[in-house]
Amino acid sequence: MTTPYQHQSQAPVPPQAPQGPPQGPPQTAPQAAPQMPPQAPHHHAPQAYQQPVPSGPPSQSYAGMGPYTSPIPVRRTHLGNALASEWTKIKSVRSTIWTLGVMVALVLGIGLLVSATTNDADYRTLPTTLPGFFGTLLGQLCIVTLGVLVITSEYGTGMIRTTLTASPQRSRVLTAKALVFFALSFTTTTVSLALVAYASMGMHSGPEVTEPTSDQILGATVGAGLYVSLLGLLSLAVGAILRHSAGAITTMLGVVLLPAILPAFLMMSDSLRDLGKKMLEYSSPQSLASLFRIDEGLNSGWPQLSALAVITAAAMIAAYALLEKRDV
Repeated sequence: MTTPYQHQSQAPVPPQAPQGPPQGPPQTAPQAAPQMPPQAPHHHAPQAYQQPVPSGPPSQSYAGMGPYTSPIPVRRTHLGNALASEWTKIKSVRSTIWTLGVMVALVLGIGLLVSATTNDADYRTLPTTLPGFFGTLLGQLCIVTLGVLVITSEYGTGMIRTTLTASPQRSRVLTAKALVFFALSFTTTTVSLALVAYASMGMHSGPEVTEPTSDQILGATVGAGLYVSLLGLLSLAVGAILRHSAGAITTMLGVVLLPAILPAFLMMSDSLRDLGKKMLEYSSPQSLASLFRIDEGLNSGWPQLSALAVITAAAMIAAYALLEKRDV
């Protein structure tokens, strides 16, 4: 006979499912992360991305790039470039407009005023080109002032450093300044004197008037224009030597005015009388009077013009030498 306890122990055991191979990918143990090479600092590109730097001229070819050609044309500079630069500077500053404007106003205004207030009888022995003489006496001071300012204004503002940096050939800079200034002053002065001369000849053309000769017209226009322009070029040379506006203008005023004042005192002495006469002959007022043929006892004025040209050339040579020797 079986007991309940025996019956429970003999109960059948349910069959277990057979254990086959595990489903899904095999589980593997985690592996350590691979070691990465140390990164370079951000301001350095990796070695693989660095491009070769060209070491030759810009047009040289190098790996990965074709020949380089600058879009800006490169050519050698010449005197024409310096002339264009100086013309741009001299026409763009107010001092040029004011000084030339005052000069033209003096020559034309005084000349036409003298011509309008005189009659035909006043020109029996004097040429009708005489009215231009009075305006030129004052107008030459404007050209002297402008000649100084053409170069000393750059020294005063410090722009001479920029000019000589852009054009290291200093003699070329001074040559361009001299040519541009001389051409401008000669053209302006000669045209103004010609207008006064022909206006006066038109106002006084009666039978009592002595018609001026071609030499008198040439001296009163081209000759006087050359003299005033050379005086301005001498001022430019003095400005390049002194490099100071006030000092150069004062010096040139002495050159223009003292030879006309000192002879009156020198001729008081017998030993200095010849010196006083020669100084008076080559003074600026006397030279202009000779060019205008005011008195028959005067020469043609061309000897005074030649002497001024020699003095101006000597001053320009000194200016060239000092400009190359001195620092700016």
